[in-house]
Amino acid sequence: MTYFGESSKHRTQRMQLIEVNTPELAEEFIKMQVRLYRKDPNYIRPLDKDIHQVFDPKKNKLLRDGEAIRWILKDEEGETIGRVAAFINKKTARSFEQPTGGMGFFDCINDQAAANILFDACRNWLQERGMEAMDGPINFGERDKWWGLLVDGFYEPTYCMNYNHAYYKQLFENYGFQLYFNQYVYYRTVNDPFPPEYYEKAQRVLADPDYEFRHLDKNNLDKYAEDFRIIYNKGWVKHEGVKAMGEAQAKSIMKSLKPVLDEKIIWFTYYKGEPAGFFIAIPELNQLFKHVNGKLDLWGKIKFIYHRWRGSCKTMYGIVFGIIPECQGKGVEAAMVVAASKVVQGNPNIPYYDLQMNWIGDFNPKMMKVVEQIGGRIHKTYATYRYLFDREKEFKRATIIK
Repeated sequence: MTYFGESSKHRTQRMQLIEVNTPELAEEFIKMQVRLYRKDPNYIRPLDKDIHQVFDPKKNKLLRDGEAIRWILKDEEGETIGRVAAFINKKTARSFEQPTGGMGFFDCINDQAAANILFDACRNWLQERGMEAMDGPINFGERDKWWGLLVDGFYEPTYCMNYNHAYYKQLFENYGFQLYFNQYVYYRTVNDPFPPEYYEKAQRVLADPDYEFRHLDKNNLDKYAEDFRIIYNKGWVKHEGVKAMGEAQAKSIMKSLKPVLDEKIIWFTYYKGEPAGFFIAIPELNQLFKHVNGKLDLWGKIKFIYHRWRGSCKTMYGIVFGIIPECQGKGVEAAMVVAASKVVQGNPNIPYYDLQMNWIGDFNPKMMKVVEQIGGRIHKTYATYRYLFDREKEFKRATIIK
């Protein structure tokens, strides 16, 4: 709804910003979004536990050193019309040119005055703690979840990715947020053929005995967790705002994926016996979770198991794909994809029809090119915005990875 006929100042005075500091308010923080999207056929309610865990010190280790706060916004009739969170990740906040905090989990009616109250709350809270900018909407955690504002491709959201109304873009930009980087989710069908030149490029590497390609083995998760960590730290730490991954964190990631792992769609590359690349995909869980209405209680688990048994999940979700710098530009990524395709394509035991690939930032044109070479096309576009508190300071977009 949009309010007309009265000044923004008067509307603002009658709105009430409330800090989320009780279980009841935490529940309202979740239900507000559910009510806002109840008529949207593409909306899939996130699991309640996935949202709660972001703000639970027992679940989110970033709260040991960092800080987070949530608010809901009510109108004069006591109806919740907005929500937002702000946070400081101590591991990354000072890795930018200016100390930068985050804001996210933003939802709001189509009213700029209401949105401005939520944005102001985040800005003021972050500024009081020494921050000079805020990125949003982002997650208080890793970039593979709840990161970016959906600005194009309003289809069903994939698991732990944001979904929002189209008018949010205007709310952010009217406030003064500027585009820090675009994020592209790519799509292709599983059985689409690759171009002949791609096969030729891959074959040169596949014929090299120094390279080995194999899919994950669930019985040896600790080994693959360590291989994942080695590759990640060589390839991702150079990204702005990304810190090295520890051994415990890598094991935790693999452990969290274990209940939904499909060994045949997680692939590793080795060069002379050393970890050199990976492609990690999982079944697209929202195709199952959309049947549980946010609740993974006993009844929700029964529904989840039933729909998984029934084969309701037809989409693979590519979480992350990378090659260590020493092996880039040699066709290794093509060889790994072709090696995987020999197992996946045309296999009656593989239930997937299509593949969506977790977002790739426009600061990484090399990886965008790799995905486009295998027939990926942009399916959704998200935007990560940045707001500089000093409005006179020069704004700079995310640095391009050379």
